[in-house]
Amino acid sequence: MATIHPHPKADRALPADVGKPQAENPPAAIQRATRPRTLADILTQVLLPVLGLGMLAFAIWYVVNTKPVVKHPPPPIEPARSPYADTLAASGVVEAQTQNIAVGSATPGVVVDVLVTVGDEVEAGTPLFRLDDRQLQGALAVKQADLSVAKSELVRLEAEPRREKIPVIVAQVDEANAAVIRETDALRRAEDMFAKRVLPEEELINRREALAAAKAKLDRSQADLSLLKAGSWEYDLDVARAMVARAEADMANMQVELDRLEVRALVSGRVLQVNVRPGEFVGASPGQPLVILGNTDLLHVRADIDEFDIARFNTRSGARAVPRGNLQEKYPLEFVRVEPFVVPKRSLTGDNTERVDTRVLQVIYRLDSSGHPPLYVGQQVEVFVDAEQPPQAVPRADASADASADASADASADASADASAGASAGADVGVGM
Repeated sequence: MATIHPHPKADRALPADVGKPQAENPPAAIQRATRPRTLADILTQVLLPVLGLGMLAFAIWYVVNTKPVVKHPPPPIEPARSPYADTLAASGVVEAQTQNIAVGSATPGVVVDVLVTVGDEVEAGTPLFRLDDRQLQGALAVKQADLSVAKSELVRLEAEPRREKIPVIVAQVDEANAAVIRETDALRRAEDMFAKRVLPEEELINRREALAAAKAKLDRSQADLSLLKAGSWEYDLDVARAMVARAEADMANMQVELDRLEVRALVSGRVLQVNVRPGEFVGASPGQPLVILGNTDLLHVRADIDEFDIARFNTRSGARAVPRGNLQEKYPLEFVRVEPFVVPKRSLTGDNTERVDTRVLQVIYRLDSSGHPPLYVGQQVEVFVDAEQPPQAVPRADASADASADASADASADASADASAGASAGADVGVGM
């Protein structure tokens, strides 16, 4: 039988609370919860929630106070207001009565002198500026010499025959005649000697040929004398006159080229702008106008009416112009004309909604600035046109129908009146009988 040995620790003394109920021994978690609260516990359980709530309140306050507020402040400059109830608005530009005339140079060259300044009043034909003409002056001298040569040749032909030449040709004729006599005598002697068989036949032939040559020379001398006495041929005179005319035309052409180097004003007006200086080179088609002219005694306004508003436009409607920067002034406008070709809009207002492909109808108004501050050429204005539709006119067909009806009614009334008058007259005759 096995012997049971007791556990070595069985003899150890048990604690004093052994044998008590288990409820009397609380667990470790309860022991930890019932320990004293430290500063870390206070920060964790109280301050952090309070700090979170404060940050949430600050975020709400910040969002509410920094939210953009849409306000409608008054504009820095009061916009222009139309004087009409129904308005057609357009942008306009002030221009001269003759429009703005851009003066250029027909020929390229170097400017040597500018003869006007901005603001000068010029008449038609007044020189504005002049180009270098030294090359054309030299060519003109050559053309003048050619004309002198052509005229001298014509005078020489018209003065023919020259009296000093006639004796010379007469002497040549006498010389040729003497040669013919000499050769005739020599031929006669040669024939006599040949008949006597003293002279060979070859010598006789030579004498005959010499006589023929002498006679031919005599005929030529006589013909030269006749030609000299006859004077110049009529057709030679015509050719000489044509050469003179051609030389005169060349010189006149050169004078025109020289005159074109001095640019002149073609209309009366005021010099609005000068964009050229002495020493500058100007071409036939400059990038900008050299001089701008215009008659500013009476100003016009060129209004651009949008193509969508053309149907509302009426030439008989009143119009007013308001200059930018002086919106209290309203200038009355008088209709002048409509340019019927609709063009792309060039004078842009800068509005974000404005399309660059807009086409406009250009209307010209006469500007009456009496009693108002002066306006200047190129100044932009706002144009307001009364868009109220006038009473519609009666169509031609309806009017003709009404006229026909009126005429028929009048004719029937007249016929009725005549018939009544005739009947009453018959009754009177019957009573008298």
